[in-house]
Amino acid sequence: MNTATEGGCGGRQSLGVFIVAGNRLLREALSRVLTKRPDIRVLNAAPFSSETLQEIVVSRAEVLLLDSVSSVVSDLSFVREVLRAVEGLKVILIGMEEDEDTFLKAVRAGAVGYVLKDASAMDVVAAVRAVAQEQAACPPRLCRALFKYVANQCPTVPNVRVKVQLGLTSRQQQLVPLIAQGLTNKEIASHLNLSEQTVKNHIHRMMQRVGVDDRLAVVEMVRDQGVLM
Repeated sequence: MNTATEGGCGGRQSLGVFIVAGNRLLREALSRVLTKRPDIRVLNAAPFSSETLQEIVVSRAEVLLLDSVSSVVSDLSFVREVLRAVEGLKVILIGMEEDEDTFLKAVRAGAVGYVLKDASAMDVVAAVRAVAQEQAACPPRLCRALFKYVANQCPTVPNVRVKVQLGLTSRQQQLVPLIAQGLTNKEIASHLNLSEQTVKNHIHRMMQRVGVDDRLAVVEMVRDQGVLM
């Protein structure tokens, strides 16, 4: 554990960062780089374990640096889980490959920072400061992939293939990307200004319509139609 003192320049509260990385040398290097900045304090630097989520919650971290070597990055489920557990947390994935699919999966999981494996120490510092100011941090050469992805999404227009082949209504199609993000029925209800029971009914009908007994299986069925919602 590497904990810095409270406070930053002029007595202002410094930015709390939690580091999760499997490689000890990387953890120590990141800690040294970040603690040299008066506006940043490292709350903890540790490998991933079964206690990691609770440690992040207790630390009240504002930014989480998550190393790509950590097993939790492979399916990004931990990213979704920690974002549900810690309100306002900003997640930055570090040491990442320059791969468009992986990058877009990270964005959909809720990461707001994506730092490549050849990034410099200053790139990491800049990313931490950027996300703390409600900005996104990603390599310029991957920005185009994000623009293309957004341009191809039409959330307000029902997708013909999904409607015809799976029989999902326009409202049910709106639920698919929210389910994919790992939101609970209550969170989906709040997002769409619906009652929680209405959301439950929609999801139940969706599962019946496509012949599955798992809400996430509905998402996979939609993706199998070649539609990324």
